[in-house]
Amino acid sequence: MPSAPLPLTLANLLTRPALGSRRDPVRVFDRILGGAGQADGDEWFVDGFRLLLREWAADEELSPVGWQSAQGHVRRHLTNRARIRRLIAEQPAIERETVERPVFVVGLPRTATTLTHNVLSLSEDHRCPRLWELLAPGLEPSPQERHKAVKAAQRMLTGTYLLTPRFRDIHPMTAEGPEECTFLLPHALVPLSQARLPEYHARQFERDFVPDYRHLKQCFQVLQYGRPRRRWILKSPMHTGNLDALFEVFPDATLVWTHRDPATAVASFCSLVECGMALSRRTVDPHALGATWLDLLSRSVQRGLAARAGIPREALVDVPYSWLGTDPAASAPKLYDAVGARWTDAEAARLDSVAARPKGGPRHTYDLARYGLTRADVDAVFADYDALRAEVDRA
Repeated sequence: MPSAPLPLTLANLLTRPALGSRRDPVRVFDRILGGAGQADGDEWFVDGFRLLLREWAADEELSPVGWQSAQGHVRRHLTNRARIRRLIAEQPAIERETVERPVFVVGLPRTATTLTHNVLSLSEDHRCPRLWELLAPGLEPSPQERHKAVKAAQRMLTGTYLLTPRFRDIHPMTAEGPEECTFLLPHALVPLSQARLPEYHARQFERDFVPDYRHLKQCFQVLQYGRPRRRWILKSPMHTGNLDALFEVFPDATLVWTHRDPATAVASFCSLVECGMALSRRTVDPHALGATWLDLLSRSVQRGLAARAGIPREALVDVPYSWLGTDPAASAPKLYDAVGARWTDAEAARLDSVAARPKGGPRHTYDLARYGLTRADVDAVFADYDALRAEVDRA
């Protein structure tokens, strides 16, 4: 493992005095909750994060920066939940907002989900959540409030890239660019990319995610209220394992499922997770990381495959990696047609702004072997998915 960047070393030194508070995570959680607030009936939401912070604090290899990150994660979700509930209580008409025919881009991570999301977001008829909105969703802000929110999102990105520069090369983000709605999903897999959380890992496949998706819908209703109504374009690989819950809450959704060789996708994603782990933990065991995410990703896809049987064929669009990865100019119009959208000269003129490959910077390289995995390991757990992928490629 390469030595930590100097800014990360210094950040850990500066935050080390606060690391001792993780010995009393209950007290830390109560302080966070006191600042965020709680609405009646939100015990399910709050208790989930109480358990998460307690387990996060128990990771013996958690770094001082990792403990600050854990608290920030919990604080953001609790604060956003309290704000959403308060806004709905003040203006009940928010919950009467209809979220019509949203598009969800799903699939394994590192399968061009981001590119697909960005291409679909080009249309003026579409609405995608921006990073600054996802970090603190609310009603239409004033120009001053918007500027402040954008600057806060930019500071977060600047800090992340300073502490782990490689992350920017693997998954570049911007404060005002389209981003994953995972930022709003309460109990997603994100914490598992920052700490060793075996109990949280196990609960992912026992949890009823319908309340999570109801919360997600409320966030979109708040972001939509009082603004021009457009079709939502949403994205997260983390939805793949929760399609039953997603369609229960968004029954008229269109699913865009991107496809790529899982051996390549898993290796690439493990490399990305390693960046997060190196930021949050004193040591990273690549083999343990590989075992964890092979299990999470394969089980997520298996659940997604099982849910496909109940999804109307017209609501499902399969996108091979080659569609946008090799010839976006020819494939983007097909993608728009598949989701029932109009591809015009205006979208074509902006295509290069999202589809052009970034110049400069180191190339992202990765290897399954670094994570204790072989192609045979991946092929064994993704056999059913590979059969589907073969059908998609033939079609």
